[in-house]
Amino acid sequence: MTWSIVAHDRETGEIGIGVATRFFAVGAIVPHVEPGVGAIATQALVNPFYGIDGLKLLRAGLPAAETMARLLELDAGRDVRQVHMIDAQGRGIAHTGGSCVDWAGHVVGEGFSVAGNMLAGPQVVQATAEAFAGARGKPLAERFLIALEAGEAVGGDKRGKQSAAIRVHTTEPWPALDIRVDDHPDPLPELRRLHAASQERWAIFRRFMATRMNYAGTTDRATINAAIEAAAAKT
Repeated sequence: MTWSIVAHDRETGEIGIGVATRFFAVGAIVPHVEPGVGAIATQALVNPFYGIDGLKLLRAGLPAAETMARLLELDAGRDVRQVHMIDAQGRGIAHTGGSCVDWAGHVVGEGFSVAGNMLAGPQVVQATAEAFAGARGKPLAERFLIALEAGEAVGGDKRGKQSAAIRVHTTEPWPALDIRVDDHPDPLPELRRLHAASQERWAIFRRFMATRMNYAGTTDRATINAAIEAAAAKT
């Protein structure tokens, strides 16, 4: 019911997931991300515990391949699941169960993985992967948008469109960006609009928020507002 991309950018430290589907509120159940640990997308007949327990295993130090093996061993419904992940070292692995609805499949690249089911065809996954790789050097959220738009352009989810989401982390437990379109006739353009809106204030404001290294963050409103105004003046 979905196609998604999980990725870790070693150059920027960003890690996250981009996803689109003909299903309600995909951002609520598919993406699971933790900085310094990994990113997991669980789809097809979704089992949320692939994300919940998978991050726990990755947090304990298991590599992506062993984490996947453990999860599949636990799940008697593995044939109807699709799950792919990337660990903190950028190692990716994917599983597409034999009973997932056609077209279903995946491709694992350097530092990323793309997987989908109920798609118009294999060209959706291929176009998504190629667009993501071709956008190297851009911020991770922008690369996700470019990649998902490329997959949509060649057919996307064969049932149509409804929801999409992007979640990106950098160094903190809270996300650097978490945007969702839960129910929309054309979710990817709306997701791009939300991303553009996030750059106007949120992307600057978040730089001053509390971190593990600076629990208070910056609390001087004049400093924060000056940075927002300076960014606006450049656009």
